Amino acid sequence: MIYLGKAEIIERSDGKMLRSAYQWLPVPSVVRLGLYIRIPHKRVMLTRNNIIKRDNHRCQYCGKIAASMTVDHIIPRKRGGKDTWENLVSACLKCNNKKGDRTPEQAGMALLRPPKRPNHLTYIQRFVGANESGWRRYVFLD
Repeated sequence: MIYLGKAEIIERSDGKMLRSAYQWLPVPSVVRLGLYIRIPHKRVMLTRNNIIKRDNHRCQYCGKIAASMTVDHIIPRKRGGKDTWENLVSACLKCNNKKGDRTPEQAGMALLRPPKRPNHLTYIQRFVGANESGWRRYVFLD
């Protein structure tokens, strides 16, 4: 797209270059499109990994950060709980087993924060290019 003039480089990757048969091009980190065709609004998919990412790999009952997390239904499916962003949280194995098929109130456990659906922009800000400092002002992080 850069070669064809459909995009321009705004930020370059540190000194990295691409080689074609006839020329060298800098590796872009941020590009701006000359013409943008609007696409339908995307939603973040409800998956186990995205729930754990949303909760920062932190158990929503005890606050422990663990490598192996499970996904817990706040209102268990047996009691009519649905597979929704607002009803699913990450939990460590110990807390998930302790809670069992009960609500947090019945188990005497409180949530650290109420779960909510992440929007697409929040997802991009937190998980795409988070280690790219050159992107920060373009994805509204500064």
